[in-house]
Amino acid sequence: MKFHKEGYASLILVLVFSAIIIFIARYFFPEYAIAQWFAYTLSLFLTIVIVQFFRHPSRQHTKGDQLIIAPADGKVVVIEETTENEYFKDKRLQVSIFMSPVNVHVNRYPIAGIVSFFKYHPGKFLAAWEPKSSTDNERTTVVVKHANGTEILFRQIAGALARRIVWYCKQGDKAEQCGEMGFIKFGSRVDLFLPLGTKLNVKIGDVVRGSQSILGEI
Repeated sequence: MKFHKEGYASLILVLVFSAIIIFIARYFFPEYAIAQWFAYTLSLFLTIVIVQFFRHPSRQHTKGDQLIIAPADGKVVVIEETTENEYFKDKRLQVSIFMSPVNVHVNRYPIAGIVSFFKYHPGKFLAAWEPKSSTDNERTTVVVKHANGTEILFRQIAGALARRIVWYCKQGDKAEQCGEMGFIKFGSRVDLFLPLGTKLNVKIGDVVRGSQSILGEI
């Protein structure tokens, strides 16, 4: 188990804050044991929360040229035919994965290929389960083109709690299946838009693991 690089700033802030409140409790309220107990307990709680949020477990990746691998940990909350209006501008099969605060927050490429499109969109911070979050929230749009010509679009979507999306890709980059493409701090949602007729291996309510669970086949 490793600590993800995106969490260092948050961890430093928590450690500094913890040092301050412990100092205040010990030197300004030395006669109040409850104040010191509260300071230590709060510091430990916040540190555990940050370490849990930014954990980066080692995993045995599932790979396959025809497989679509889950780009994130979480629960499948949407499977429906919808119109994708930004890039494809036609009907696609949408699969959405909700990432709770207790999930691993690393995002990965679902297939191998070339990043044929990338765009960052500033936006709102609606709750991730809101239908409009897919089009109104802060988000990125990434399209990966497989060697057989199939393109898959997926979005990192911010939520009410997740206020920072990180990405490591740009148009023209080579995408390695299960390779890291980004991080959503404190969870949120990832949407995939697949060709109609894609054979799915999941259903609504299924819990998936990024880089391991098979969503479907190209």
